[in-house]
Amino acid sequence: MKKEYRIESDPYIFAHGELCEGEAGKTGGWRSYRPVIDHSRCTPSKNQKPSCFLCWLYCPEGVVSRTIPVVINYDYCKGCGICAEECPTRAIEMVDESAFRRQEDGRENQETLSAANTPR
Repeated sequence: MKKEYRIESDPYIFAHGELCEGEAGKTGGWRSYRPVIDHSRCTPSKNQKPSCFLCWLYCPEGVVSRTIPVVINYDYCKGCGICAEECPTRAIEMVDESAFRRQEDGRENQETLSAANTPR
């Protein structure tokens, strides 16, 4: 199991206020493209040290975690792609959301079928 690091507050970074749920609710359903992180190329994940975090710094929605490994909250990510553009190692790729929706729909259908076929 990978160890998750929590980065302490840095007094020199003033990019974000306190995170909170968006006023519009979960807005991830609006996206056309989803940012996907290749952790083998991501500087903090690769070095296991708190460094870079430009994706976190520039995310206008504040949905990128400043942890190791970096995590994106897809419930609120709108898929703007700023994180991918700012990543110096190109570890974030914008992938067509429809592929993920088909996978999720298939998984939900499979879970529904499994539940219906389970003897009681």
